[in-house]
Amino acid sequence: MCAEKISALQNMQEVAFVSKGILGKKIGMTQVFTEDGRLIPVTVIESGPCYIVQKKTVAADGYNAIQLGFNEKPVRLANNPEKGHFKKASLNPLRILREFRIDEVDAYEIGQIIQADIFAAGDHVDVVGTSKGKGFTGMRKRHNSRRGPMGHGSKYHHRTGSMGAKGPARVFKGRNLPGRKGGDRVTVQNLEVVRVDVDKNLILLKGAIPGAKKGYVILSPSVKVKA
Repeated sequence: MCAEKISALQNMQEVAFVSKGILGKKIGMTQVFTEDGRLIPVTVIESGPCYIVQKKTVAADGYNAIQLGFNEKPVRLANNPEKGHFKKASLNPLRILREFRIDEVDAYEIGQIIQADIFAAGDHVDVVGTSKGKGFTGMRKRHNSRRGPMGHGSKYHHRTGSMGAKGPARVFKGRNLPGRKGGDRVTVQNLEVVRVDVDKNLILLKGAIPGAKKGYVILSPSVKVKA
């Protein structure tokens, strides 16, 4: 492999690393007014306090990362492996654990608290969450397909449609069919941080984010910042 390709791959790998990140819980939506009187719809996220549970290095694990934990839970709800994992960090059991790949692990310490003040008003972030589940739905709602003719002689109004070739006598993999809708991992990019309340560990983001209320989300600096 030539030197230019190796350099390009290294640059692509560096993009995947983030300088900071935090876990949070969606509280709901509201609206705030700016100083010039503009109304902005915002999503309120309870971000932190998060705790650094583990550090991973290239020497030991093959990559640099920190593991963040969020939302304490009773010790009785943790199994023995979880109790041992958190005991090493001298922390109480936490409900959510996520990794953030970073360049410099030495800048962090196990047990360190990460709060909402890592972001400030005007920053742009990417939010990862789980979309609302819609249950079992048909073709029109799930895949936005067209209906059949609505005349009385049609008898084909809301059906799936052709299944494909007759030769194999089977349904090809990937065919759009009725099924479960929602409940997917969704990323929304370039959301602006409108306000940060450090005392209450709240971050207000402009616009909507995926998921229902009390759903857990991941916030990290935007990888495609708008000019």
